Amino acid sequence: MLQFLYIVAFTILALLAMANLIRNLLTLGIEAQRNYGQPRSPMPSVSHPELLDSHGDVIDEPLLVMRSLSVDDARAQLDALYDESPGYGDESRGEV
Repeated sequence: MLQFLYIVAFTILALLAMANLIRNLLTLGIEAQRNYGQPRSPMPSVSHPELLDSHGDVIDEPLLVMRSLSVDDARAQLDALYDESPGYGDESRGEV
């Protein structure tokens, strides 16, 4: 008898969850199609102010350009940074 009550309870919960999911999807679809009374402008909307130059025009050039670097070049640059660091060479003085 107890197993039957569990099955009925979980079936009701599953049906409520599916009904809620369908209702939310329909509401989302209706709200996505609304125009909210705003006329469509021919200018694309800019999502971030960093994409505008000083005159307010959209920047068409890439903001970040990365060049490929070989492993040996990266290791040489890291070694140069390590050699220039202020704590470099403290181990050779025997400080603990």
